[in-house]
Parts: sequence; C-alpha cells; structure tokens
Amino acid sequence: MSLKRRVLHIYIFLKLIFFANISFADSLDNWKMALWEDAKAANISEAVFKDALSDFKPIERVVSLDRKQPEFTLTFDTYLERIISEYRVKKARNKLIEHKQILSEISTKYNVQPRFIITLWAIETNFGENTGGFNVPHALATLAFDGRRSEYFRKELINALKIIENGHITASNMNGSWAGAMGQSQFMPSSYLSYSEDWDKDGKADIWTNKSDVFASIANYLSSVGWSGNQTWGREVIAPHNLQLENLLKNKTAKNVNQWQQLGLRNANSTDLPVSDISAYLVRPATSNRLFLVYGNYNATLKWNRSHYFALAVGILSDRLR
Repeated sequence: MSLKRRVLHIYIFLKLIFFANISFADSLDNWKMALWEDAKAANISEAVFKDALSDFKPIERVVSLDRKQPEFTLTFDTYLERIISEYRVKKARNKLIEHKQILSEISTKYNVQPRFIITLWAIETNFGENTGGFNVPHALATLAFDGRRSEYFRKELINALKIIENGHITASNMNGSWAGAMGQSQFMPSSYLSYSEDWDKDGKADIWTNKSDVFASIANYLSSVGWSGNQTWGREVIAPHNLQLENLLKNKTAKNVNQWQQLGLRNANSTDLPVSDISAYLVRPATSNRLFLVYGNYNATLKWNRSHYFALAVGILSDRLR
C-alpha cells in the first residue's frame, strides 16, 4: 500500500472516530435531558440531579460485568464451602454476642430472630466489609443508558435520586455494587425506599455505616415479606426409597410436618421430625442429592434473593449460630 493511501485510510479512520464521538456525546446529552424531565416529575431538585449526574459518563466496567455475568456452574456443596467457612461461622457467633442488646431490641419489634439478621449481613457483605466500590447513581445510569434493561435501571436510578433528595446520603457517598445494590444490606434503591429503617432516629436510614439501621432494615424487610419469628426456615431431611420424590419436588407439594413424618421423612441424622402442623414442601438444589424440608420463612428468604442456593445457605449458616 502506498504512503498516500495509508495516510488516506488513517484520515478516514480518525474522521469516523471523531463523528462517532460527537454522535455518542449528543446521544448522552439527549438521554440526560430526558432523564431530567423524569427526575423533575419525581420531585428531584436540580441541585441533586446535577450533583449526582452532571459529570456522568458510562462506566465500561459496569457494562462489561452486566453483559458477561458468568453462568452459575458451582455445585451446591462447593457454593456452601465458599459461603459457610468455619471462619465466617466463628465471626458470626462473635457478632451475635457483640451486638446482643441491639439485636434483641430489633428482634422483639420485628419478630425476626437475631441469627438470621446476622446471617444475611454476613453473606451479603461479609459483615459490612464488602459493600461494593461503585458510585450507585453512576452505575445505575450506566445500566439505564446502556439499554439492555434500561427501564428497570432507570426506575432504580430515580429511586436513588429520591434517597439523596431526602437527605439520607450524598451522591458521592452512595456506594454499592456494579448493579446498584447498596450498603451493608445490599438493598436496591426500591428496597431501600420500602424497607430501610432509621433505628436511632437521627433522620437518616444509614445502611452504609450505621449498624443499628442495617440490622433494623434487614429485619423490617423480612418481617414485611412474611417472616415469622416463631418458626425456623426448614431442615435437611432424608426420604424413604419408595417415596415418589420427583413429583413432590416438581409440584412443590405442601403437607404439614406431621404428614411428612407419616410418609417416612426423617431428619438428616435419621431422628424423627418435630411434632408440628407447620406447612412445608421439599427442595432439592441443582447439582445435589441433598433434600430439604422448608417452611414459610424459606419463602421469605427467596423474596430477598430468588436463588435456592442462597436461601439454603442462609438457613444452614443460621443453624450454625444456634
């Protein structure tokens, strides 16, 4: 290729980049203007909007993480090994003792046992140590602008701006995961608006740094979605060989615990199930032959996170804290 032609190709390439950048900038500016109209309709002030998003540019890492989420390939037992280490169990027990007084008060108000509050705190953010390093307004704006699930993330972005508008946190301090889950309880903004609690009555529901607010918010979430403090989550069981498990599992057949005992189910250590008329159904996680009989509180955990791996891990870790 001649030098003249190479120069021409470089010129055309640079021109294309230049116009692409102009087009992108125009597109982003138009998107921001439309978002501002939505924000105004939601009673967001111009000061809050500008503070949160005036310097916004899409975060490439957020787009990459959203588009390249790995398929869930861990076996159930491997997942449990990662989630429920002996170190975490020991630390969780210590945290129960350390925060015994405040947990007791919160448990009494919301009817949620302290061990479940600590368990969710442990699993979600390792006791508040790993809350995510992304600015939430910018992460949500990236996902809203990107387009794959723009409607959902646009709503969550407006919710995040409402939280800032209400004075609970500043835009610069609103940190969380790449997908917008915030604070030590990893609430999405919509969950924050519905369930966060200002336990110490300082005017801010601070799930980022205030442990009493974190614990109360976790408890309020569970209580609001049907948790019962008079029940546990379920238990691991074994079934007789003649029990037709596949249909029972597929149909989520519900029977009370006494009926499951009559059908031959026993605790994992072969002892009898407790005498109880609590309704329960069977769950067998993918990649495992382990069998669990679960109660209504398990369903409440699934509303927190729809993963059976997650919900079972919550139950199993909480049992280690008894």
